[in-house]
Amino acid sequence: MKGFLLGLLATAVGFAAPPSDLLNYQQRVDAVRQLPGFVALWDFVKRDAGRFAAWQAPGDRHDFRLDAVNYVRDYWGAGPRATYQDFPLLGRGPFGEAIRLRQETDKDLRPVLLVPRERLQDSGLDVKGPGQSVSMVAWVIRESGNHAIAGIWHEGTDLADATSAVQADATSAVQTDATSAVQKVERGRRQYALFAGLAANNGAAAVHVSENGGASFGDKYARNLAVTPELLPTAPAGAMEQELDQYWSLMGMVFDNEKNTVTAYLDGKASEMWVENPAAHPFFQWAAKGWTQEQYRPPEATPLSVQVLAESSHERVELHTFAFTKVRVTLRGGAVVSRELAALRTNPFWFPHDLYVPPTTEDGGPFTIGRVIHTSRSVGFTGYIGGVAVFNRALSAQQMEKLALIARTPLVRK
Repeated sequence: MKGFLLGLLATAVGFAAPPSDLLNYQQRVDAVRQLPGFVALWDFVKRDAGRFAAWQAPGDRHDFRLDAVNYVRDYWGAGPRATYQDFPLLGRGPFGEAIRLRQETDKDLRPVLLVPRERLQDSGLDVKGPGQSVSMVAWVIRESGNHAIAGIWHEGTDLADATSAVQADATSAVQTDATSAVQKVERGRRQYALFAGLAANNGAAAVHVSENGGASFGDKYARNLAVTPELLPTAPAGAMEQELDQYWSLMGMVFDNEKNTVTAYLDGKASEMWVENPAAHPFFQWAAKGWTQEQYRPPEATPLSVQVLAESSHERVELHTFAFTKVRVTLRGGAVVSRELAALRTNPFWFPHDLYVPPTTEDGGPFTIGRVIHTSRSVGFTGYIGGVAVFNRALSAQQMEKLALIARTPLVRK
């Protein structure tokens, strides 16, 4: 497309050249739109009446233009109005442009880009309910933070304190009292979203899903999450524009309703991850409690392998490995006397539910990019987002790899 060039620095820093069908802007857009289940792509190049607009599937005409909102002003009645000036443009990226999420120092300014609920209700973006799968990707450069990237994930403003939220976003430099004068109280309205690891693995690619819009496993927050073992590369503070080219990554998620799995991807790969002793983990302790209380039980009928850990004349301890759990089993006289969760598979993660179905439009959350509405009002992820795409089906590993190629060599706008 006229107005775009391949980033000349790519060769200098050793980037491999992209395939010939991904050399220019329109080819890259088409590569995303042609994948099955395509719903929307925000590349921050396409605009309508000055606002960031989404590429959509042929025939779709939803208003997915992004509004700039300061959610602190909307919910706490404090701070300035947000504008597009709060999202500086880089002038380069996977599609030739990117927005920046800054380390905001004003505790009353938390700008977010969003599609209001009334404009996405029952659209392809509103993935929910029986049999529905979803995939989403985001092309990003991470500078700091581990919180939200994009999705339908309104965490609510009805929580009594921000303790867990602060722990989940401990790298954010600016925190605030979440209980101070909240004017608009709403319960959680979560469906699906990408995060930069949270406390599950700070700086990784993570995918959150919710079956009820609210809490899980006895905690006040949602705790169903898959996460990659690998971390996003972190760009140094103050890096020059051309230096940033080498830090582009593709974060991805797939919720496969048929397989009951949630999978996190980084740069087209979904590496397996296990958490040992999950009961002691800052995030997965809640799933471990759910397992103990039989609220969360992945398939454990027949072990894939059995390892003897200890044996005496009266007792035998075995490690039973299943598809999503490892269980320490103690037997006496051939009878099982105890079962303890030794490890939990967190990529993919077992999720035997449908995504949350809001009973009314008012009970659903917006689709947000850059942040989510949440009680702690922390800064969250900082860096750049060069594109977000949503698909209302489970993409394959090969399709994820193809999307990752788009990040390999950024485009530069003239």
